[in-house]
Amino acid sequence: MGSYKTGHYQQNWSKIKSSLSLNKRQQSLIIGSMLGDGTMRIGKNAINANFKVEQGLKQEAYVYWKYRILHPFVYTEPKISYRYDSQGQRYPKSWWFRTIRCSLLTEIYNQFYTGEGYRTGRKIVPNNIVNFLDPLALSVWIMDDGSYNRGRIDISTYSFTLVEVKMLISAIFERYDIQMNMYKDRDKGYRIYANQDNTKSLIETISPFIIPSMRYKVGFVTP
Repeated sequence: MGSYKTGHYQQNWSKIKSSLSLNKRQQSLIIGSMLGDGTMRIGKNAINANFKVEQGLKQEAYVYWKYRILHPFVYTEPKISYRYDSQGQRYPKSWWFRTIRCSLLTEIYNQFYTGEGYRTGRKIVPNNIVNFLDPLALSVWIMDDGSYNRGRIDISTYSFTLVEVKMLISAIFERYDIQMNMYKDRDKGYRIYANQDNTKSLIETISPFIIPSMRYKVGFVTP
């Protein structure tokens, strides 16, 4: 009986997964997140990838916004992640959720990671990123890793190589005619930024997609 229940469950689960489709909004959200704080993983002995969202405690509304868009792929609501300090006391660290594993996500994983399979690659910028960097993806990337100071938007690109950072700058210019510049932040890596005039153009492009709790990222309110 146990093996029958297991087989029946797996059959139904396969049907659920095969019925899923990734719409344009969901894809753009994942693409923008992958340029930012999002991660994907193919676990040991797994075939397909899942996608994980994790943000700081102050970003609960942002995490739930992502969750609502991706809810067909998520079977557990966002929850708080806890850590332990040096005295062994537990404290809340972040809000997070993870999708199920499916082939649709594996297709994106293969674009954003080097190597194959379990724990073998690093996150990269796909060569064709310009094709996927629509206004929503750009907005999510900035909500993840952007900041606003003195009239200009600055984006952390620490996890990417110099070649990849230049690729992102080129993609933004080609798609939006917005010029980004870059600088090296000590030993952390590279950051890109727009001057005040280009920041105004950037805000015009992304402001319709910036959710209320993240509007400080484009200078509309104070955090």
